[in-house]
Amino acid sequence: MPVQPALTWQKSSYSSEASSCLYVATAPDATLRLRESDEPNVVLHAGRTALAALIAGVRKGAVKT
Repeated sequence: MPVQPALTWQKSSYSSEASSCLYVATAPDATLRLRESDEPNVVLHAGRTALAALIAGVRKGAVKT
């Protein structure tokens, strides 16, 4: 199995300083990685288009958080 390069994680500006912070990183294949501070070993993979659609749905109230 090839060695995965380390990702540079950035905390979302909407996350508070307490728990439940969302972190985002860009992978070498240009997909985005998302993880939550309570479970940092669980990482979601998303393309930019899919993530943009999810964010738009949340903003419109179509996706409940």
